[in-house]
Amino acid sequence: MPRFLKTGISAADDAAEQSRVRATVEGIIADVERRGDAAVREYSEKFDQWSPADFRLSPADIAACVAAMPPRDVEDIRFAQTQIRNFAQIQREALRDVEVETLPGVILGHRNIPVNSVGCYVPGGKYPLVASAHMTILTAKVAGVPRVIACAPPFQGRPAPAIVTAMHLAGADEIYCLGGVQAIAAMAVGTQTVAATDMVAGPGNAYVAEAKRQLAGRVGIDLFAGPTETLVIADDSVDGEMCATDLLGQAEHGPNSPAILLTNSEKLARDTVAQIEVQLRTLPTAAVAGQAWRDYGQVILCDSYEEMVAEADRIASEHVQVMTRDPDFFLQRMTNYGALFLGPETNVSYGDKVIGTNHTLPTRKAARYTGGLWVGKFLKTCTYQKVKPEASAMVGEYCSRLCAIEGFAGHKAQADIRVARYGPVRAGAHR
Repeated sequence: MPRFLKTGISAADDAAEQSRVRATVEGIIADVERRGDAAVREYSEKFDQWSPADFRLSPADIAACVAAMPPRDVEDIRFAQTQIRNFAQIQREALRDVEVETLPGVILGHRNIPVNSVGCYVPGGKYPLVASAHMTILTAKVAGVPRVIACAPPFQGRPAPAIVTAMHLAGADEIYCLGGVQAIAAMAVGTQTVAATDMVAGPGNAYVAEAKRQLAGRVGIDLFAGPTETLVIADDSVDGEMCATDLLGQAEHGPNSPAILLTNSEKLARDTVAQIEVQLRTLPTAAVAGQAWRDYGQVILCDSYEEMVAEADRIASEHVQVMTRDPDFFLQRMTNYGALFLGPETNVSYGDKVIGTNHTLPTRKAARYTGGLWVGKFLKTCTYQKVKPEASAMVGEYCSRLCAIEGFAGHKAQADIRVARYGPVRAGAHR
């Protein structure tokens, strides 16, 4: 049975915090819906101290951001986008339209149709999260979305040049320097100056994730991608320094980012905890990562690989780093995770920034029912049918009887009129 050597905050405290977030977000969305641009501006001033003449960046603004970037940084962004684009295109090519004759004269099919407009959110208030531009905007464009708009908050009092450059190179059609719940609401419900989109995508803090949750259904969303989560599954084939590095490397995202070690080695568990304390003395982001580890970090000790798989599936973490003698054991058996990183040679940071898989992934146990963002999230798989006269009469007889079982007289009439018009007797009358 799993033993907890370290636990995070209680479920009750977590629920109370979620309740506070929910109420705040509900009020902001309602206000943006009621007052539009005026509300957006007030919240931007309140939360980001940002109130430009126009939140939308002009071509000159965008060009200035790109020009401010060192050439090497631009090339690095291009390299990362090439990797993300390549894998997204491979995924898109795996999805094909189909049309098949399932019975003589009965033709069924489906088409993969891109949504018409998407609003992409790129977090950037604490760190300029350049990679989120690749993951959302670029993926939507590979899917074929005609209109992709992008929002990111100001960074250090101005549009973040790196984020704007990444948005531009990824193919954004409109770029806004606007963050938080007010940005999500503006993209979802629209304002006087921001035309509403059909879908909102991208990660964010607890407030952004809650805004997407409240707006889901009114617009499409990609998934619930809130504060970063990481789970390290390890045995004694690796050391505490490596485990500590990978845990803190994701805990630095925010003070409420869970970081969990799952192991069958008590020595590794204790070495990792000790190494975390050592690394927090010098880590530049220790203030954030240390709070996340203190409040949300966990260490869980299991007896076997099988027990580790069961516990990992219960946790259903966003990122799962597997560093064991047999990482494929977990690949073949785990079912609940956002993304797997197999072996000590890879790590979550590769997936976050450059390697090609998408880093917008499910959090708060949503991995039980969804994977991460990919081109398929921006496509609607829509079916159609075409039926020849003789087939319509044949299928209609079955449909008529099935409708009678259910008591649907109107449905039955739809079938009966076609049996009468296209059946053998009526068809013979025209010969």
